[in-house]
Amino acid sequence: MSAVQSSSVERVIAERKEAGSGALIGYLPVGYPNLEESIEAAVAIVENGVDILELGLPYSDPVMDGTVIQEATQKALANGFRLSDGFKAVAAITARVSAPVLVMTYWNLVMQYGVERFADDFLAAGGAGLITPDLIPDEAQDWIAASTRTGLDRVFLAAPSSTDARLKQAVELSSGFVYAVSTMGITGARADVDSAARALVSRLREAGSTSACVGVGISTGDQVREVLQYADGAIVGSALVKALADGGVDAVARTAAALAAGTKLA
Repeated sequence: MSAVQSSSVERVIAERKEAGSGALIGYLPVGYPNLEESIEAAVAIVENGVDILELGLPYSDPVMDGTVIQEATQKALANGFRLSDGFKAVAAITARVSAPVLVMTYWNLVMQYGVERFADDFLAAGGAGLITPDLIPDEAQDWIAASTRTGLDRVFLAAPSSTDARLKQAVELSSGFVYAVSTMGITGARADVDSAARALVSRLREAGSTSACVGVGISTGDQVREVLQYADGAIVGSALVKALADGGVDAVARTAAALAAGTKLA
């Protein structure tokens, strides 16, 4: 990994690996069902075993998100979510919990705001880095420069369809971790985590990755345990968002605790 400064995300993942497990990364959208409740939900999942937070910034054209997450982010937008709310949420969450906070954002939002300005404001709010699903390393020069200057992590995606050269590039230019997308297509909980994930992580290891986390399709503690047998982290989104939608903060806290049980490998 190539972060100039020490990465809090890499540090947490390393600590979890040293403890004989791996990291649980939990995704929730900012502003759903409203800003305050989204902050409470994020704090609750950390307090119930999530090691690293991934906060999604609602976007009008979320092409990579499954139905559960799309519906949540569209409701957040309908309720008046603004990008400034994202920074407010990060600041409020990091004031209460020590887990690193990554933001998953479509690149157009960052460009519209201004790349350097976004990096500075996100850093000031206590953020750790960005996951950029629609930004490929070839087109990321501005973000590479801004993240190197600020010490923010940059998490690029790798898919089963990625060439060996693309995987090597993702490994070399990512910091924090490489996001291994376990199944082709959009996100969403599935009964079985695609076996392609294991092969993809193996290819990332061959490309030099020491920090590969698997997302897309993980929805149970057993699946978290399965993924952590070969990956450094398990990323869960739709299962948490659905719990929040169905039962509020209490339900998402219980779901996080059930998922975190999968990190106990002994």
